[in-house]
Amino acid sequence: MASKPGERKTQILQTLAEMLEQPHASRITTAALAARLEVSEAALYRHFASKAQMFEGLIEFIETSIFTLVNQIATAEPYGLVQAHKTVAMLLTFSERNKGMTRVLTGDALVTEDNRLQERINHINDRIEASLKQSLRIAVTDGGLPQEANVAAHASLLTHLVLGRWLRYAQSGWRVAPTLHLDEQLRLALG
Repeated sequence: MASKPGERKTQILQTLAEMLEQPHASRITTAALAARLEVSEAALYRHFASKAQMFEGLIEFIETSIFTLVNQIATAEPYGLVQAHKTVAMLLTFSERNKGMTRVLTGDALVTEDNRLQERINHINDRIEASLKQSLRIAVTDGGLPQEANVAAHASLLTHLVLGRWLRYAQSGWRVAPTLHLDEQLRLALG
């Protein structure tokens, strides 16, 4: 029975993400990916022009998932500090549930790949910081933060908290959960 269009692409991306979940996994080759899927490398290239395109598929999934949730939080929550808190919690929970994606988000899985992939991750990080900055501007307006609060500095701190927790999670071989001590850390960061 033939698979529906797009099913095989999704299966390839899911398998790549699963392979990235292995702690301290070495560089993933298309040969290893094809072997895991029990197909030829040529079969992979019928769906993706290159391995970089496979990683782009993962990055697209990450970006769509994260920013759909960021927008839902912003729409549902009127208070800026609560928006920022929920956004950081969502980003760390996403990482905890998607280990392979965490290796992409930290750039670890992209070290030997095309530089434009890391640029896309940098863009996602910039968007995360901009979203947090917007939430914190709302917090200034709604009285959650003082008028003189440096929104840019707060947003940068929260973004670096997220990036650091993602990195620690990946480097610990998934032992140190990114959500560990989250509420206490956010109380310290947000006051």
